[in-house]
Amino acid sequence: MDIGVFIPIGNNGWLISETAPQYKPSFDLNREIVQRAEHYGLDFALSMIKLRGFGGKTEFWDHNLESFTLMAGLAAVTTRIRLFATAATLAMPPAIVARMASTIDSISHGRFGLNVITGWQRPEYSQMGLWPGDEFFASRYDYLTEYVQVLRDLWGEGKCDLRGRFFQMDDCRLSPRPQADMKIFCAGQSDAGLEFTARHADYNFCLGKGFNTPAAFAPTAGRLRAATAKTGRDVASYALFMVIAADTDAAALARWEHYKAGADTAALAWMKQQSEADKTSGPDTNVRQMTSGDSAVNFNMGTLVGSHASIARMLDEAAEVPGVGGVLLTFDDFLGGIEDFGRHIQPLMRSRRHVGAQLETA
Repeated sequence: MDIGVFIPIGNNGWLISETAPQYKPSFDLNREIVQRAEHYGLDFALSMIKLRGFGGKTEFWDHNLESFTLMAGLAAVTTRIRLFATAATLAMPPAIVARMASTIDSISHGRFGLNVITGWQRPEYSQMGLWPGDEFFASRYDYLTEYVQVLRDLWGEGKCDLRGRFFQMDDCRLSPRPQADMKIFCAGQSDAGLEFTARHADYNFCLGKGFNTPAAFAPTAGRLRAATAKTGRDVASYALFMVIAADTDAAALARWEHYKAGADTAALAWMKQQSEADKTSGPDTNVRQMTSGDSAVNFNMGTLVGSHASIARMLDEAAEVPGVGGVLLTFDDFLGGIEDFGRHIQPLMRSRRHVGAQLETA
């Protein structure tokens, strides 16, 4: 099973809480995280893109780096770990994204890939005059289909002449092309999102759900498997989890309760308001899941809380879900979390025994 780290490109990582660690994003912080992840044999690092935050007392995600330039910098200071940037497709023309990706492919010597998003938070784009109107919610995967076709044409053939509904390409060229097969992540949860992923992506993120229920994402992974059975493509599911680990289960649980008690209610209310703007999608969409429930203090992503042995056991349970290719991890304390994972959790995991052998011979 692959292990990735969802690096903190925005302030405070993924905890919307006044009692969680408070920090600003920086290149130095993310460099240290990714280099330690590489040292411990993690497989990939991914950065999101966020163009406007949620405010509140913590100014949650009001402070953000940019994904492609960050990953270009990280590509130059790493040697093995795969790197994925996120394209905000409403703000970035696909031909430009294709060229930036090819450039980072050159910097990384073939270790780069792409996460594509359609955009769910209207103010991110309306602040720049780029929001196409709320009707976009209904056609976003049609838009993304053409977008990815432009990318694939340029990466594969160096040329694109697509005449589509959203993009009109006129002998568009790209050279040099990537040296490695460019992999694409998506995060489809709705039926439309999973259908798109089954046709056009290589990997799909899905939310690990609930508290200490590592296999709860299995129904979404199963729906993707059903969709790929129709397309004949192999697309793996990658579950998103927050890990809060300590020497004992009790100590880890105490930290989690402390974070929940400090929830930034104003920022959470803003996030929920924005998630409800899309009237076309059901409750199974990524954003709706993240903002529902009793406590969205960590976006309601699957939360694994416990001792090192407990976390290792739960991640091994996730590895047994049919169709899973890996997990994408966040931590309450990223630097400490990576060290704990590398030193104390990964060595206990059955699904990561191969990494221990590789590290011993490196």
